[in-house]
Amino acid sequence: MSSTYGESLKLSIFGQSHGPAIGMTLDGIPAGLAVDLEKLGKFLDRRAPGRNHISTPRREEDRPEFLSGILDGRTCGAPIAAVIWNHNTRSGDYAGLKVCPRPGHADYTAQVKYHGFQDSAGGGHFSGRLTAPLCVAGGLCLQWLEDLGIRVAAHIAKIGPVEDQSFDPVVPDLEAVGADFPVIDPARGDKMRQLISQARSKGDSVGGMIECCVTGLPAGLGDPMFGGMESRIGQIVYGIPAVKGLDFGAGYRVAGMYGSENNDPYTVREGRVVTTTNHAGGILGGITNGMPLIFRVAVKPTPSISLPQTTVSLETMEPTPLQVRGRHDPCIVPRAVPVVEAAAAIGIYDAILSDPSRHRRAF
Repeated sequence: MSSTYGESLKLSIFGQSHGPAIGMTLDGIPAGLAVDLEKLGKFLDRRAPGRNHISTPRREEDRPEFLSGILDGRTCGAPIAAVIWNHNTRSGDYAGLKVCPRPGHADYTAQVKYHGFQDSAGGGHFSGRLTAPLCVAGGLCLQWLEDLGIRVAAHIAKIGPVEDQSFDPVVPDLEAVGADFPVIDPARGDKMRQLISQARSKGDSVGGMIECCVTGLPAGLGDPMFGGMESRIGQIVYGIPAVKGLDFGAGYRVAGMYGSENNDPYTVREGRVVTTTNHAGGILGGITNGMPLIFRVAVKPTPSISLPQTTVSLETMEPTPLQVRGRHDPCIVPRAVPVVEAAAAIGIYDAILSDPSRHRRAF
């Protein structure tokens, strides 16, 4: 199913943007794992809408109601099910989208595939709203990874032309990311916020990039060919609406390198094999090599903009002007940072559960 992910854990996302509720089920999780709901709530706040002047004015509390799977602060072995109730919806803003699809959205492709039976209000099942239950599952996986000594952190690498400082690929400092606005260099973060505000004032939007880093991973996690860590992470990260690109380590820059430049020389540090550089991004042959796992995600500009656009009427098959209504982020990137962390955590935790030797040592 297209809304289900995982090999050993099974994550299923359900709901529509303006439906009664959205939610997730997470199956295959061992019993006895600690769950800190207060910590989970703080993580979900990072993604929630309506928290500052550069996000959508739609405000939802995004507090999950757990229906099963957690008992007295521990997983109980049953599938974990959670719902988030939708409250602040304005479905009237989306009337007519089945006839006049918005450029850059899935309105037209959904109309073709589902023959008009899709829910178009707020983007329906294609909406970024569905990243809230993804963050519920990912927020739990982040806690369980931390218990294993594995940390996941991301920051805004770029907004438009403004770039943040990058993680050190060999010895990254994950604590350097700001809590209020997720960047490493606050001065560059200020410039990013100015750029987002300028885009909003013009009725436009702007895209960017997110860099994610995972530390504490042992060597040997993942499988060659289709079960590699790039494949596992890529599959779930590409499920995040607006993600249009993904690369690991040096990424596309390797196309301009010589082998002598791209290869990461081995050495020994504190009794373990490490590399002096990390162009591989912590993965070789689909398998982790013990170095920090680093990848970057390209996020497109928010397609819902208030500037006049041109579309077609699917009834008359003629071009027609379009003025998009509704409440939208002028830049998706800041709120997508925790979503990328959540997706990475789910992919990595699934890989751990799928490796019998790792599973025995972890639990």
